Amino acid sequence: MRSIIVAILVAFAISLFCTPIAIKAFSRLKAGQPIRSDGPQSHLGKKGTPTMGGVVFIAATVIAYVVAHLSLTTLPEQQIAQVKPTTTALVLLGLFVFCGAVGFIDDFLKVRRRNSGGLNKRGKLLGQLIVGAVFGVIALSDPSSNLQTVGSTKISFIRDISWLDLGKVGAIIVFVFIVLGATNGVNLTDGLDGLATGASVMVLGAYSFIAAWQYQHWCADEGYMRGYLGNAAHYCYLVRDPLEISMIAAAAAGACVGFLWWNTSPARIFMGDTGALGLGGLIAGLAMATRTELLLLIVGGLFVIITMSVVIQVISFRTTGKRVFRMSPLQHHFELAGWSEVNIVVRFWIIGGIGVAVGLGIFYSDFLRVMG
Repeated sequence: MRSIIVAILVAFAISLFCTPIAIKAFSRLKAGQPIRSDGPQSHLGKKGTPTMGGVVFIAATVIAYVVAHLSLTTLPEQQIAQVKPTTTALVLLGLFVFCGAVGFIDDFLKVRRRNSGGLNKRGKLLGQLIVGAVFGVIALSDPSSNLQTVGSTKISFIRDISWLDLGKVGAIIVFVFIVLGATNGVNLTDGLDGLATGASVMVLGAYSFIAAWQYQHWCADEGYMRGYLGNAAHYCYLVRDPLEISMIAAAAAGACVGFLWWNTSPARIFMGDTGALGLGGLIAGLAMATRTELLLLIVGGLFVIITMSVVIQVISFRTTGKRVFRMSPLQHHFELAGWSEVNIVVRFWIIGGIGVAVGLGIFYSDFLRVMG
């Protein structure tokens, strides 16, 4: 597990010490965040705060992964399937970087046009669809493995549900929807200083733990192909490169903690859509790679709640002409109700932490159930 610790520390250090450099650079470039005119009036004072900070923690995660992966070269050969970079890393980091790139285009257009419009909805949706589809195909078509792929054609909760086999095309379509849900969920949660960053740290930490646990009880490809796992198949996890998954999730969590130092209220920099869409893409990839797609609804419960508040608001207004909330997403409803920004962020973090704790509890209870 040394590589996981290395990933956390390297990502944290890079993000913590490089974010001030990004703040100065974006300030000189006048890359300030435009504020929506129809948003809470208290946000007008944030106008001009540097945005696109997601660039820092995305880069920190990639660098930390490389450093941590190099540390694996000193491990005994039997403890890891490959020392060279894996397809799993390609998929997860690819989702992180390219979903972030879609957000970067959106942020860049906002800054250039000096308004909150950015990339139009169709353009953003198309970008997310393309990234999700491309990496979904890669995850299910890995030519470097004779058996185990990064993704699965089956719907999963804590493990693959054997009777819910969608086939390759169906699985890719479902994964694209997971990417859309996760990216937009994190993006909608972003809006108060530190809210999305702190919530993402908890979710990423949970997935690092899940993958590390799977690594400790791993159905290694070689043993599975030889067919001599026997009773071990009842409790081991059929996932691809769980140690790599844990390293990447840990690196991203560490990078976000470093970024949170500067992003907490009052924020000196925002992650922007660059960071929000990038984190959502990575979280979707982690759910797919660990075979816990449905569990994501619980682990990422805060993102689900906030997304549903927008859905409820839109449906109610279009069907009845009335609003359920003063403003959506949900955090803005409580702002208009008189809650302070810090109170909302901390209380929403508590809700997010409860979802993570319940999700991890369900994950571990399944292990105990299978072990008898």
